[in-house]
Amino acid sequence: MASKPEKTLETFPNPFIDRDYHIHMEIPEFTCLCPKTGQPDFATLVLDYVPDKKCIELKSLKLYIWSYRDEGVFHEAVTNKILDDLVAVLKPRYLRIIARFYVRGGIFTNVIVDHRKKGWQPEPMVLLQEFNTQSNIRG
Repeated sequence: MASKPEKTLETFPNPFIDRDYHIHMEIPEFTCLCPKTGQPDFATLVLDYVPDKKCIELKSLKLYIWSYRDEGVFHEAVTNKILDDLVAVLKPRYLRIIARFYVRGGIFTNVIVDHRKKGWQPEPMVLLQEFNTQSNIRG
């Protein structure tokens, strides 16, 4: 059976609900239409989130993203709409979307939106020293 665009987002239970962990996705084939000209707009979406009770199911996310292909929508509106839809189904601890739209008329547009669950604070980042094998070779 062939897939088709779909606005339904499916989830599955977070397998590690007691742990904060970061899920990072890059979606390099996002397409929508310019609401003024009808010309296609192309973007890479970067999705980062810390799940709470649910995680996003990837095929449903793919079909959801595909559903914007024939929609006329401004970059700012579509980025915020995607964030709102994901927050509504996931209720994550944290979620950020970076929409990197390709050049149009000599202008790159990046739209960054995020959501933080009320009261949630991330653990402090642990910075580890990078191990450089070249500087550690003795000879």
